Amino acid sequence: MPDAQRVAIIGSGNIGTDLMIKVLRTSDLLDVAVLAGIDPDSDGLARARRLGVATTHEGVEGLVAMPEFADVTVVLDATSAKAHRHNAEVLAPYGRRIVDLTPAAIGPYVVPPVNLDEHLDAPNVNMVTCGGQATVPVVAAVSRVTPVRYAEIVASIASRSAGPGTRANIDEFTETTSRALEEVGGAAKGKAIIVLNPAEPPLIMRDTVYCVTGDCDPEQVTASIEKMIGEVAAYVPGYRLKQKVQIRPLDAADPLAALAGGGPGNLVSVFLEVEGAAHYLPAYAGNLDIMTSAALRVAERLATR
Repeated sequence: MPDAQRVAIIGSGNIGTDLMIKVLRTSDLLDVAVLAGIDPDSDGLARARRLGVATTHEGVEGLVAMPEFADVTVVLDATSAKAHRHNAEVLAPYGRRIVDLTPAAIGPYVVPPVNLDEHLDAPNVNMVTCGGQATVPVVAAVSRVTPVRYAEIVASIASRSAGPGTRANIDEFTETTSRALEEVGGAAKGKAIIVLNPAEPPLIMRDTVYCVTGDCDPEQVTASIEKMIGEVAAYVPGYRLKQKVQIRPLDAADPLAALAGGGPGNLVSVFLEVEGAAHYLPAYAGNLDIMTSAALRVAERLATR
């Protein structure tokens, strides 16, 4: 791909490996120059070598020392929140654009169907979390029709799909996703919960979204949500409604009404399913697919500028 922009990926775990394969298989705008990790025996680095991608097991320091780094325009970080803070410091003098797939949230949140073009000049953009990429668009869709007083999401992912980085980031996951529900989704108050489901065989990623609103037109709310579902599904084909949108009156005695500041209103309930493309882990790992697909969409948009 002589005309493709060259990117580097840091992190040879589940997310980084899935992202590498996704770029190589599906993108005409990007090519992977380097996969950097810290475990010389990782499956991700072994796969990269088999695919002809340059590798280093010396992390970000090894990456910037490689001759291939000179051609890199965008670095995608799929490590952990703690590691990303170090990686960003090391990369800062080199002026490369960074797409952060960890919950470190050093840069502004980006959720492609909501605010893709708003932060393209930022040196470091944050992809929130897999749960955020799945649920923030729904909250934003409701917010476009009626104010959301409170949004609560529950993201359930297969335990098998959660690598060491994901497990180390549970606290950051909830904090970053909650803030993104407010700052990008438009909710006055947000709360996020993640569940690592140990069921065997593993279950596909499921996300539940609750939005407390005031008076609203159910048809307008439903239409806005369904339109947004289609926009996300354009780059994550396995993203879909599990059942019809539910909207019911909420009286002041309901606990959710109390969380929303009290008073009656409406409760909008949305049940989602995210089936993965199985580029690396099997299709149950929709959490990988929605995160890497969103990051790919942002990196491609940066490449076209």
